[in-house]
Amino acid sequence: MVRNRFGGGRKAPFKRLAKAGAGALALLLASAGPAQTQPMPLIRAPSIVHATPALWVIRDGDTTIYLFGTFHTLDGRTAWFDKKVREAFNASNELVLETVIPADMSGARDEVTETTPDGKRRLKPFIAQTRAVMSQGNAMGMSVDNGADAVLRRVAEGNGKTVSGLERFEDQLRTLSNIPAPPPAAAAAAPAAPPPAVVTINDLLGAWTKGDTGAFSTMLAGFEAKSPTAYRILIADRNARWGQWIAKRLEQPGTVFVAVGTGHLAGKHSVQSWLAGRGIATSRVS
Repeated sequence: MVRNRFGGGRKAPFKRLAKAGAGALALLLASAGPAQTQPMPLIRAPSIVHATPALWVIRDGDTTIYLFGTFHTLDGRTAWFDKKVREAFNASNELVLETVIPADMSGARDEVTETTPDGKRRLKPFIAQTRAVMSQGNAMGMSVDNGADAVLRRVAEGNGKTVSGLERFEDQLRTLSNIPAPPPAAAAAAPAAPPPAVVTINDLLGAWTKGDTGAFSTMLAGFEAKSPTAYRILIADRNARWGQWIAKRLEQPGTVFVAVGTGHLAGKHSVQSWLAGRGIATSRVS
């Protein structure tokens, strides 16, 4: 067993964090927003929750691209992979995720940790924040393996579909790991303003099951106000790159199922907004 240098004798978190990185580090509220560390009530879920998550489509003469908003971690009791989502997936020749997790993640430790001035190793700020939120999700019975991204990949590989990523795993993990923590001085100097609305994991999960992106937009607005640099790196810049990928992919014939965290498909810098600014329309399917 690998010893955890960050406390106790539990297994080191590097593999779990690296695996979560494929979904914008999993429990950052399904869109890589800021962690909400306030105590929150655990809601007992019924045996099965029937969900209708948001799905869009982009079409031209010979290309169809479905754009599906995922929730990166689920408890395994949410029935979402049916009806229109299943129909779109079955009609597609390939699945495109945010990234494809490699079997060998041995290099993850160097990406998610840093050396302190006294020579010790610690988790980088954004990764440490992510780990705290992951712990909340685990307490609610949620896991990355049950998340929509992981389910889609397993089914696609089982059916022989091509599976690829919008980003290389190494690039995504490096980008997420190097997001800086907001400087305390800047926070102290900020002008007084009403605090942003608090959006919890339960709020986002409930919204996702209904195909409602409003809660994600609210969370993103608070994220941008609190951490503009992290928001730009994590949301706006990546959404623009993914929009460019979609625009380029429309030049090739075929049907593609693109699945990314729902937070990337909400708010003023959503992938759809980037596409609309270039004259590419997206239509809501469900």
